[in-house]
This record gives sequence, C-alpha cells and structure tokens, in this order.
Amino acid sequence: MSQKPTITIIILNYNGEKWIRPCLDSIRKQTIFDQLEIIVADNASSDGSVDIAENILKSWPRAKVIRFDSNLGYCEGNNRAASFATGEYLFFLNNDTWLENDCMEQLLKTTQEYGASASTPMIFDYNSNVVQSAGGAGFDFIGLMSLANPKTKPYEVLVVGGCSYFIKKDVFDRLMGFDRVFFMYADEYDLSWRVWLCGEKAIVVPSAHIHHRGAAQVNPLGDAHIVELRTSIEKRFYTNRNNLLVLLKNCKNLLLILVPLQIAYLVVEGLIWSIILRNFKLFKQAYLGAIISCWQLRKYILESRKFINSIRKLSDIQMLRFFRIMPNRLQEIKKVLKLGVPKI
Repeated sequence: MSQKPTITIIILNYNGEKWIRPCLDSIRKQTIFDQLEIIVADNASSDGSVDIAENILKSWPRAKVIRFDSNLGYCEGNNRAASFATGEYLFFLNNDTWLENDCMEQLLKTTQEYGASASTPMIFDYNSNVVQSAGGAGFDFIGLMSLANPKTKPYEVLVVGGCSYFIKKDVFDRLMGFDRVFFMYADEYDLSWRVWLCGEKAIVVPSAHIHHRGAAQVNPLGDAHIVELRTSIEKRFYTNRNNLLVLLKNCKNLLLILVPLQIAYLVVEGLIWSIILRNFKLFKQAYLGAIISCWQLRKYILESRKFINSIRKLSDIQMLRFFRIMPNRLQEIKKVLKLGVPKI
C-alpha cells in the first residue's frame, strides 16, 4: 500500500443502519482499494449505524470514524471530515449508495484524462441499471437545475451529483468547501457553480457506476425502492431557499434576472401545492419562509459575492453556455404522475 492515498472517500452518516454495511462492502471491493482512505463522519446517529461502521473499519488500513456531538448537516459535516483527509482527491459519498467494483478506478482515470477538477459517476437506481441521474446539464429559465441526458462518453455538466461528488482537494479548499449556511440540499449546485467560476470544469464519467437509493431519511417506505412521493416542510424550505442562494451568490449581473423569476414561481407553486394538500403551513414556512430567510441573510450574501468575485474567471455571459430549455419542474411532474401527489 502506497504511503499517501490518492482518494479520500468521505461518507457522512446519519441513522444509516440499513445502508452503511453494503456501502462499505462495495468500497472494500474497489480495484484501487490500496489507493483509498476512508472516513465515516457521523452526525450523531441514534440507530447504531456508527458502531457498525466502526466495527467494519477497525481492520482496514487508512480508515477512521469521526463522531460529531450533534447533527451538523450535510455541508458542515462534510467540511469537517474533509479537514482530516490526506488524499489528493475527495469523494463525498452518501451512505445509501453502493459502488460497482471499478467505479473509483474509472472515475479517477477519466477525470485526470479530461483535465477536470470535479466529476461524478453515472448514478443508477439502487437495485437496477435504470439511470437515476446523469448530472445537472445547466439551469432553466428560472434558475433551477436542468438535468442532463445520459451519454456513453464523458461529458461536461454544470452540476456534479451530490450523492457522489468527486473533486480535487486543493480546489475544494480554495473554494472554501460546501457552504455551511446551506446545511443541506442544493449544496452541490452551489459548489459546482463555483468550480466553473474559478476556471475549472466538471464532468460525468459514464464508465464509473454507482447505485443510489435517494431520499432515504425523508422517504423511507419501500426500502431499496421509492414507492411514493414523501417530503417535509424542512426539506422544501432548504431546497427553495438554497436554490435562491445559489443565484444570489454566484450570478454577477445579467443572470440576476433569474432571482425575481424564481421568487415569482415559488409563490405560485407554493400556493398551488398548499391548496392541493390543504396545508397552508407549507406555503408559509417552506416557500414564503425561504424568501424571507434570503432577505435575512443579505449581509452574508454580500460577503459571499465579494469572495466569489475575487476568484471569478467566467462572466454571466460565459455562464449562459449552461442555459437549458428543459425546465426542472418537468421531472417533478413526471414523478407525481408516476407516484401520486407527495405526502408531507
């Protein structure tokens, strides 16, 4: 085993008892396991999953478990874990995933060949070869992420998959990591936008395969299969607010027009869903609350814009290369038609 790992895999765990063992087992089977460092960072789980991870990793070289005293969220939990990493690359991996045996080898090789600083494997459903996500191609007419269509050869995307985010450690550090204010959701959108703004690029590696359950905490029914749409007011709040923060932080001038368009859309969508679900608490807290929170964070937004402008190498006009006609909400409509109206 080489002295220094090439890749540090960081698994942020929170009550992942169902998922952590198959996830770690798949890492142990990687063809380049001898180049890996593994860190399981636990956000104060209460289901015994951190003990399972600790028992598995105790005989592994270059592996450790970090226990946090409270739930720090996706962003801060991953940031703190990354401070312990010694690999040249970081791979932020959700616990409800498993990797095919050559995933890391293909991901590393292709990322280096294409000169990318960030990448993601092709993401499939947990128990099948149905493509779940092929990356975020760009943004739509209100600034929400537009999904990419899968391809057979490596291709550039605006947004790298959040469940399997591969990035050079020096770039991650230079960009100040995930934004801890986000807590969770849309964090990969924000970080990927900054990757491009600082002059780097992000790609999807179709030859690297990962399987992902998705929404394991907020939508647990069905085990490995999602059988219904289920969300929470908290999830909708963070998603709505953070998507707005992505634009407010990263757009310099021209693309700021997306902000009022997205706000208007959120008001309409929030009212419609509140009427359909007969839950006006949803509109007040998850939609109106998200907009108000952005206003309350105006000082932080200005400070973030100052930092981002200091590293900026691409203008808004150059970022227009990522504008896509395909609206984000078309995917949501397809899910509703398949699984029914979401439950709160």
